[in-house]
Amino acid sequence: AYEMAMWNVLGQRDVDVCHWESFGKGWFADAISHLKLRDSVTVNEHTAGYGELPDLSKTSGDNDVCFTFNGTTSGVRVPEGCDFISDDRTGLTLCDATSACFAMNMPWSKLDITTYSWQKVLGGEGAHGVLILSPRAVERLESYTPENRPLPKIFRLVKKGKVDGGIFKGATINTPSMIAVEDYIDALQWADSEGGVAGLVKRADDNLGVVADFVSQNEWIDFLAKDPATRSSTSVCLTLDLDPDQIKKFVALLDAKEVALDIGGYRDAPPSIRIWCGSTVEKEDLEALMPWLKWAYDEVKGN
Repeated sequence: AYEMAMWNVLGQRDVDVCHWESFGKGWFADAISHLKLRDSVTVNEHTAGYGELPDLSKTSGDNDVCFTFNGTTSGVRVPEGCDFISDDRTGLTLCDATSACFAMNMPWSKLDITTYSWQKVLGGEGAHGVLILSPRAVERLESYTPENRPLPKIFRLVKKGKVDGGIFKGATINTPSMIAVEDYIDALQWADSEGGVAGLVKRADDNLGVVADFVSQNEWIDFLAKDPATRSSTSVCLTLDLDPDQIKKFVALLDAKEVALDIGGYRDAPPSIRIWCGSTVEKEDLEALMPWLKWAYDEVKGN
């Protein structure tokens, strides 16, 4: 869905691409290597290492701005409210909110094109991208056609000069799995039973609180995110006072006990672990996990 947006709207004006982890870096690479935007406009790269945010204030309201709301592989999110985005902007904002929607408050007035996935916070099936367009995004789609950029059929959002409304009313090129659709509907019904979006945001925040309390009580573990205001409440990334091989052993111990599966940090991230704390996770399960982290650490260190 994010690629679809990029291919349809970028190229009319200069672009600011902000990235601080692997997926955002991929969008930047696509912008310059595949769309070759630097042949026609200026593409500014605003970047930072894992655990940090770039200076988002350097983006321009006159440019299109591409950014990831929550860095799934670094555990670093944008600050609450997205105040770096101007209310008077003339450019569009393209927001990859894959692991943020339904767990974080989305400032919709700041977001022109937003994408997310069923599979993350709502725990649904993978391979289903959701695309949300603001009126300004629709206006861009209907007034701008990129030159010399043939679009695959699956990427086409405009038909006869107008946004193809059928896409947003259930028309498909290939029929998706109806079981996957029913699963998503069931997830939304569950979300309503938990208090809607506000209830799901609270669940994720409470889960983050469990990990934060544990970190504050143990010197050997810390958040990869340097600033507490930018800590992700879903993809919580943690550094340990262990070398890379010891971290692999730490992860393997928990896996062998069937306590925590696949919690090793992302392959491109610094040596770390990553705990999913999204809204479908029960707070009590995280509370039960924390002593096991201490056990695994002691085992690896020989304490």
